Amino acid sequence: MMFTVGVVLVAAAVVLFILQPLVKGIHASLERDDDELTETEARKRVALLALRDVEYDFLAGKLDEDDYRSLKSELTAEALAALEADEAAKAGGAGDEALEAEIARLREGLNTGTPCPACAYANADGSRFCSACGHAFAAAVAG
Repeated sequence: MMFTVGVVLVAAAVVLFILQPLVKGIHASLERDDDELTETEARKRVALLALRDVEYDFLAGKLDEDDYRSLKSELTAEALAALEADEAAKAGGAGDEALEAEIARLREGLNTGTPCPACAYANADGSRFCSACGHAFAAAVAG
């Protein structure tokens, strides 16, 4: 009997713990905070910290020279790849503007133009053929 009461109390506590965010109205933000690391920044930080630790271990005498050189070359390559990925991600901001412009163009084409039934490309209003795939519109075939 006491065991059953204990199990029920633990189950109730677990359910209350799980439901707490819902009851309080707490939700996870869908936007990244300024102090939150991106994936490339985290990779860069981990690689550089691992490289630093290998240096300390070698200087403390925990690693022999062969292991040190092997680990250092491996971690240096990893750190360089992470740095390049981080720089590419930061430079990708200009690509975001081009992407946003393309999205705006497509939306405008969908609102005012003629979307292609074959490839969904947004053509200028009054087009007889798709500018992307060459599909003939019904008006072009009839006329």
